[in-house]
Amino acid sequence: MNRKQRLLLILSLILFAAIASAQAQEKKSGGDDLAAKTQNPVGAMYSLPFKFSFDYGADNGEASFLNIQPVLPQTIGEWNLIHRVIAPLIDTPGAVTGTPEIPNPIPGDGATGLGDINYSVFLSPAEPEKIIWGLGPSLMMDTATNDQLGSGKWSLGPTAVVLVQPKPWTLGLLGRQLWSFAGDSDRNSVSQLLLEPFINYNLEGGWYLISDMIITANWEADSGNRWTVPLGGGFGKMFAIGSQKMNTKLEAYYNVEKPDGAPDWSFSWTLQFLFPR
Repeated sequence: MNRKQRLLLILSLILFAAIASAQAQEKKSGGDDLAAKTQNPVGAMYSLPFKFSFDYGADNGEASFLNIQPVLPQTIGEWNLIHRVIAPLIDTPGAVTGTPEIPNPIPGDGATGLGDINYSVFLSPAEPEKIIWGLGPSLMMDTATNDQLGSGKWSLGPTAVVLVQPKPWTLGLLGRQLWSFAGDSDRNSVSQLLLEPFINYNLEGGWYLISDMIITANWEADSGNRWTVPLGGGFGKMFAIGSQKMNTKLEAYYNVEKPDGAPDWSFSWTLQFLFPR
């Protein structure tokens, strides 16, 4: 762990301690309900998460990611359209396999910049029943500022999510399959599956436990280098600064299955701005 990453870890732990101290004397006031809404990927709430991720143990060294992930809901009659964007800023020392952002990395000495931007839109009932669902298309755009930071392809495919929220739990699964259809003819085709099972257990005072594993399968790779399967979890806290509702969480995952050259484990810290409708 380098100095920048140690500093970020220390600052995040200080932030958690400050939140806990500032709210220790406050009465419970709907924080748990807001947590449940935040944990719903197709919830009709504006939000702006910043997710900092650090990968360790890859053959070429440590890679860092900052995913900026705005969520923009739109209600049309009895339906919601949930627009979700993932814009990754990447710092990689060279080819690092097993990351959703770069399904087919190419050799190089490393690069820093913008990766491929993903845009998904989910159609979901505005008044869901006990089982909440959403489905729609997902588009991965060839926006990388360096060939090492993206696939060099435009890719498209379906995405869907299903979840239930029996208090105090949120249990769900998000899936996405992308196939390339245009881009650099010299780059490998993209056929990537992403599965994201998520489990949240909400505690009193806005605290919660979380496991949010991002499993990927690169169908273009041979069978021994196809899957990346992490195992782990973390914890988080809903809080407010003035009238601004916010969410923050710390997570760590170990890759129990991974392709050659992939990291052994990853650490992430998310800071999310919430704008309830």
